[in-house]
Amino acid sequence: MRAIAAVAVIYVVAFADVVIMARRDQRRRADAIVVLGAAQYNGHPSPVLRARLDHAYDLYRAKLAPMIVVTGGKVAGDKFSEADAAQQYLVAAGVPSSAVVTEAGRTTATSMDSVAQYLHTQKLNTVLLVSDPFHLARLHLEAWRVGLDGYTSPTRTSPISRNFTTELGYFLAEAAKLPLTLVRGLLS
Repeated sequence: MRAIAAVAVIYVVAFADVVIMARRDQRRRADAIVVLGAAQYNGHPSPVLRARLDHAYDLYRAKLAPMIVVTGGKVAGDKFSEADAAQQYLVAAGVPSSAVVTEAGRTTATSMDSVAQYLHTQKLNTVLLVSDPFHLARLHLEAWRVGLDGYTSPTRTSPISRNFTTELGYFLAEAAKLPLTLVRGLLS
């Protein structure tokens, strides 16, 4: 019974952290803006990815970082990765191609591993993390896990955020993932 109570308390605390982080915008100057991938359709960002990219573009135009690192992999049958579609979108919006870096990763963890490897070789450490609000608590932990000084800036225009029921499902799922991410970070 104590184990069940402990798991319930951990879940409630994790849920609270997910909600709190979703509401915070820590935008500030950084070495890079990092955008987590989302679906793309034949080289065109999905509405969720487009919302993230538009937010990153606004942060870049505000001169908060000199580069944008876009992440995301591809699934079988895709001709483009999420990162490739993101790069094309940002360049078409006016970001110089030299300021957009693509890093592969099919998951948040593998994307952050790839981002950290690239940034550490460039002797860069501070990142402004862009994703949907529900994702930011775990993303912040992933940045810590890979040795990056991460600050979060949620997109407010994602279609996910417009639907309470859909967004709540993501919040609940993230609360379950957060403790596992913390444990993985402590063990690495």
